Amino acid sequence: MAAPIITLTTDFGLRDPFVGIMKGVILGICPGARLVDLTHEVAPYDVREAAFALESAAGFFPAGTVHLAVVDPGVGSARRAIGLLTGGRYFVGPDNGLFTFAIAGEAWTAVSLGTEAFRLPTVSQTFHGRDIFAPAAAHLATGIPLERLGPPLADPVRLSWPTCRRDGDEVIGEVVGSDRFGNLLTTVTAEDLETLAPAMELRVFLAGQGLGPPASSYSQGEEGVLTAIIGSSGRLEIFVRNGSARALVGAERGTPVRVRRRL
Repeated sequence: MAAPIITLTTDFGLRDPFVGIMKGVILGICPGARLVDLTHEVAPYDVREAAFALESAAGFFPAGTVHLAVVDPGVGSARRAIGLLTGGRYFVGPDNGLFTFAIAGEAWTAVSLGTEAFRLPTVSQTFHGRDIFAPAAAHLATGIPLERLGPPLADPVRLSWPTCRRDGDEVIGEVVGSDRFGNLLTTVTAEDLETLAPAMELRVFLAGQGLGPPASSYSQGEEGVLTAIIGSSGRLEIFVRNGSARALVGAERGTPVRVRRRL
């Protein structure tokens, strides 16, 4: 039997010992766990950024994986703690919308993490990642059924999840974030564009500025020139070869993106 996998996504960074402490708690409960760091560089308190990171990664892990995510500006408040099972994968973290994407489609089951036996004996009001979420993830990895971790939760918090829409001969979306290279990630997907026209017949507009047809690789872009591409996540990205689209145009979350057939 393969060792259980637990991924970790946080806004903790690596300067402080918080991530290491969570790993210590997990390994104390499930010594055979394989721990995978998705990212600890989510912008502080940015639940939506963490949600998009999880959405892009979760599906590449095998069934049975436990995805532990702690971006928790409401720690110590009345916000709930959630354990979730969908598509054969578990998600554990604060109930603040982190897992909106996971409950958007197929059947899911959720609980409020309230069973004291699956927490640490003392729960701090400032570090639920250590005292509630890490133990819950570890117990799930050992094979404890989700329903034992707490009562059913029927109404998880959902973020207002940005999408795109078809308007005649255009697809209209928006920028949802950027990666460390300054590539702008959008709500427009490859599937959205397939219904519009072949890639070389498309024209992309960022905040009204027209770009050329989407490239098939980053190397096809010209230095200093905004270029569109379908990235590895299946989303339309806007990049600058060997540069930063984010820095070049100052685009931010919510900047409009339009795609239409070239005239």
